Amino acid sequence: MEIAAARVATFHYTLTDDDGNVIDKSAEGNPLPYFHGGGNIVPGLENALEGHKAGDALKVDVKPEEGYGLRNDSLVQAVPRQAFQGIDTIEPGMQFQAQGGAGPMLVTVVEVGDTEVKIDGNHPLAGKTLHFAIEIVAVRDATAEEKEVGQVVQQAA
Repeated sequence: MEIAAARVATFHYTLTDDDGNVIDKSAEGNPLPYFHGGGNIVPGLENALEGHKAGDALKVDVKPEEGYGLRNDSLVQAVPRQAFQGIDTIEPGMQFQAQGGAGPMLVTVVEVGDTEVKIDGNHPLAGKTLHFAIEIVAVRDATAEEKEVGQVVQQAA
């Protein structure tokens, strides 16, 4: 059975950067299931998986436009340190949920000064080409419930 709309594909993956450093990977014995066509993984990877079947192994390079998008410099800004009231230690790399114009967003602390904290609202992988090594484990038809919600529904054990 091939990966197509309204099917659930399960795969192991290793995601690396341009230098070959591992950014993320599926846990041993715990492949990632996803509902194909639901927009639950980056578009470039979902498009590349279409038509593949269990047992296939492939390498996929996803450009920023089909991954986490291009970097948007307007999402990097300095905010008053007092916006972090109740937080004793603020260090670069820390992430916080902030309220943006389009709702909640994750921001990463880039720089900490005495009176201001520079934050970045871009996804940490924005602007980067994503290199995936994929091993497809299984493909099945989605259940009626999965089709209705557009994502994998984990069955209670």
